[in-house]
Amino acid sequence: MEWLEKYWWIIVLVLLLGIFINVIKDLKRVDPKKYMANRPKLPPHRDFNDKWDDEDDWPQKKK
Repeated sequence: MEWLEKYWWIIVLVLLLGIFINVIKDLKRVDPKKYMANRPKLPPHRDFNDKWDDEDDWPQKKK
């Protein structure tokens, strides 16, 4: 078990490399054109930002 104390970082690097390879494989499967054609609609905003400031703060134009 002495080798584990010395070379634990190699095991961590191999695990990170495996994760990185799997992420690349999964991203290659994504077809952006198909997703854009069938993308879900965005839900309506729930924070009501358009209603909190009803008054117009801009100066009025002179006619």
